[in-house]
Amino acid sequence: MPYRRLPNTDAARLRALKAALSISMRVNRFDLAYSYSLYQRIETFVPHYELAIRNYKQALSQQSKKSKDYNEKLRKAKLYISHFIQVLNFTIIRGELKPEVREFYGLKKTSKATPSLLKDKKVIEWGEKLIKGEQERTRMGGNPIYSPSIALVRVNTENFKEAFDCQKTLQNNTHRFSEKVAEFRENADKLVLELWNEVEQKFEDFPDEIKREKCSEYGIIYIWRKGERERLEQLKKAEEDSLILPFTSSKEISHKN
Repeated sequence: MPYRRLPNTDAARLRALKAALSISMRVNRFDLAYSYSLYQRIETFVPHYELAIRNYKQALSQQSKKSKDYNEKLRKAKLYISHFIQVLNFTIIRGELKPEVREFYGLKKTSKATPSLLKDKKVIEWGEKLIKGEQERTRMGGNPIYSPSIALVRVNTENFKEAFDCQKTLQNNTHRFSEKVAEFRENADKLVLELWNEVEQKFEDFPDEIKREKCSEYGIIYIWRKGERERLEQLKKAEEDSLILPFTSSKEISHKN
């Protein structure tokens, strides 16, 4: 026999609960296949659950829309920071600056490598180090580095920092709304289970096929196992054939006589 499958997505949970509520538009509330107190609880619950899902989807959509701008600002900040360090190293290689100047920027005196910028926070951190180091070095009489200038490093670092803070806020919003939906989801599962149990109990004395039909009107989903429906159809056909055979054979005998 087919088995019922409880909903496993928010959309499916809402459909199941709304299907049960929609019956009240055609049936007297006190004639429903489940208790009126459960009806009231579902009616109160559904709008809040729906609102939580909508808020989560909106937060996720806003985060997604901003991600393209975020990634572009991240790319440019990385580019200007790494290029500035490369130019700094070139000036040292050419002998225009001494290796000790690297220490102004938080770099090791002997290091010729660009620091890792894989983590987004590190991009902001190194951008700020370069800005502070260049200001301090030039204040002590050093010539500014150009192509790129520290002004361009500052602009792109600040642009990215602003995008980073914004994205963090959006991520926090999305996470908060996601947790809220999860709280409602737990209650939704309890309501659906209670609902379906009551409905099936109401129609338990009906023949299986009629029972499933009536329960389906209340949103209960039944799933056939692989090959089960075909086997049932074969059994029904075999029963029909067995009912026809005696009639057919007696008719044939009568015709022969």
